[in-house]
Amino acid sequence: MSAPLDGLVAIVTGGASGLGAAIAHRLREDGAAVAIFDVNPDAATGVDLAVAVDVTDDASVVAGVERVVEQFGRLDILVNNAGIGAQGDVTANSDDEWHRVFDINVVGIARVSRAAIPYLRTSPSAAICNTSSIAATAGLPQRALYSATKGAVLSLTQAMAADHLREGIRVNAVNPGTADTPWVGRLLSAAPDPAAERAALEARQPHGRLVRAEEVADAVAYLVSPRAGSTAGVALAVDGGMQGLRLRPAEPVG
Repeated sequence: MSAPLDGLVAIVTGGASGLGAAIAHRLREDGAAVAIFDVNPDAATGVDLAVAVDVTDDASVVAGVERVVEQFGRLDILVNNAGIGAQGDVTANSDDEWHRVFDINVVGIARVSRAAIPYLRTSPSAAICNTSSIAATAGLPQRALYSATKGAVLSLTQAMAADHLREGIRVNAVNPGTADTPWVGRLLSAAPDPAAERAALEARQPHGRLVRAEEVADAVAYLVSPRAGSTAGVALAVDGGMQGLRLRPAEPVG
């Protein structure tokens, strides 16, 4: 039996570590030839091509997409995963930081998609998946700037889906909850009590733990696969129920 992505070529931005690396490895397991774009491509492992691309630099993006198409002869899947975090309430960040984070998290998606779509239009199985966040659909403390960018990703995903579905390009998003990634690890290590902070993050997700990167990767693999041929404009939550569930506190044991 053939793998679901056999013969397809994928780009994963921010693919050298964290969620991006898990997504790249999962797509490759499903049969895709995978290229990652990253500002630190030397950190990538287990992919077919690693390209130094800065999603804030249009020339870098265009050159990266052209290199992938030149090497593999086609492009079928784009996962717009590159992004950065931001902390604080709405008063905490300067204008420059607001522009910087939006440039990476939102405009970066537009740049890479703009370069990729002419090639995706020629694919019989074209799909884009954008990485949004639970921060787009729930109010989280001290995440004003980050939440604003991820809300924009969610709206952009729906607009892209409407624009490109009849061209044969499906566009969806994945909304992870708090995931066990290097970025979250750095936040925890900077906390006054890392163990207590981890316990608090785990407790706010109804299933009681951080999301595993592999779980997000599995969701992305479904959304970009021909198996999801009738799925477009969807934001798939992978958050242990945080977006939609309101569970009562667990009964004490004993």
